[in-house]
Amino acid sequence: MGHTDMGHKEQDVDGAPAGTREWLALALLALPTLLIAMDLTALFLALPRLSSDLGASGAEQLWISDAYGFMVAGFVITMGTLGDRIGRRRLLLTGAAAFAAVSAVAAFAPDPRTLILARALLGVAGATLTPSTLALITDIFRDERRRGKAIAIWATCQFTGGAFGPVLAGILLQRFWWGSVFLVAVPVMLLILAAGPVLLPEFRDRSAGRIDLVSVGLSLAAVLPMVYGLKQLTVADAHDKLTPLVAILAGGVLGGVFVRRQLTLAHPLLDLRLLRNRPLAAVLTALVFAGVAMAGTGLMVTQYLQSVLGYSPLASAVLFAPMGLAVAAGTMIAPVLVRRMRPATAIASGLAVSAAGCLPLALAGGYPAVAVGITVLALGTGPLFALGTSLVVGSVPPERAGSAASMSETGNYLGGSLGLAVIGAIGASVYHARMDHAAGAAARTLAGAVAESGHLPPPQASALLHDAHAAFTTGLHVTGLIATAIFALLAVLVATSGRTGASPGVPAGEPEARHAFG
Repeated sequence: MGHTDMGHKEQDVDGAPAGTREWLALALLALPTLLIAMDLTALFLALPRLSSDLGASGAEQLWISDAYGFMVAGFVITMGTLGDRIGRRRLLLTGAAAFAAVSAVAAFAPDPRTLILARALLGVAGATLTPSTLALITDIFRDERRRGKAIAIWATCQFTGGAFGPVLAGILLQRFWWGSVFLVAVPVMLLILAAGPVLLPEFRDRSAGRIDLVSVGLSLAAVLPMVYGLKQLTVADAHDKLTPLVAILAGGVLGGVFVRRQLTLAHPLLDLRLLRNRPLAAVLTALVFAGVAMAGTGLMVTQYLQSVLGYSPLASAVLFAPMGLAVAAGTMIAPVLVRRMRPATAIASGLAVSAAGCLPLALAGGYPAVAVGITVLALGTGPLFALGTSLVVGSVPPERAGSAASMSETGNYLGGSLGLAVIGAIGASVYHARMDHAAGAAARTLAGAVAESGHLPPPQASALLHDAHAAFTTGLHVTGLIATAIFALLAVLVATSGRTGASPGVPAGEPEARHAFG
């Protein structure tokens, strides 16, 4: 059995009402979630200025952007399981202290290499935060309904932070230097360090075996090359795609070795036996492929706003905010929906709404159609992110909640990376096919066409830009169609999987593992 030290009698167990202390703890746990989401998106606006100040090359800019995500994706599996073993509060506070210290280093980085190293270390620290916060929520809110509401609030903070991150960055960059984007994290993490020992329970699984270091190495060796390869596919030229493809293949092979090892260990790093539960497997699949559709759509829409409609980066961030805010609204609606329908029905209905929301992106142009599309698309995913995440962390005994949370987060990262790579490649292919009459860089990218138009007489420049804008808009339409198909198929998958119980062999001891969709 696990060891729990709540330190307070208002623990929400067996349906007992959650008290003020528990909701204050939830507010504290929401802070790192909100901050990390803001930090990820805020960097996009800060990147041009910090690159200019530090003299970063194109490759260095790419690593400044991606080092954080790479390390989070690589370490989140290990950190989720580590928290179950050494204590979730201890891991959260350790990660918060490291995040504050490294954020200060990043803010005052004197050169690109220092900043890249700081971003990588921030990723390692960030990997401790999300699984720890989710697992601690399951410790504090044992009642299924209250836990669902708490996770919906947690997810709302995640997507609200993503929506407001660029806006906050724009405000900071108007008044301060680029390092202020990183310094925002310091007071938030200090607050967590001060209040965490008072408000948060400690939980660790004393019966768990030692962490299998071979599995840790295999998880890193599998995830890091795959995420690297997927991201590189979006920026590599046609003749440079061999390296990322080899990285993806190598990661896939090592991933297969990792999976085989987890299925044979008594105390696996990641309990893949949970996937025998068909509803749970369907939700994890939906989380991955919804990430594919949303990341790919977001990539195309943000480029469309800036490169076709001509908005500035800050204006584009504001105009793109409805996507994050709509997901946040959808997560808050989810607990209300499950009072009237089964969770599977709520999730599947939301995914059907998302499929409908993709149609304006597939059929129309201009900002009104884009705004309607991304808002409806995102609103429909809310029940999946709230109820699906609740199902994943609630499908295991409490002592393994951190491991389950890391499974959900890994799926999200891989889905987002896959979406950027695959959808980005499809959009580029559509553009190239429509611009095959052009020469040089103009035939490869919209940015190349814009640069090329600056060297042409006005009539020819106008014609080139018209063709390039039309070609990119066609790519957006194709992306909308792909996203429509993905969401429609996911809706069917979740709806049909919810009609069956768990397969034999799913660990017993947690009713929700069998009946969460019932």
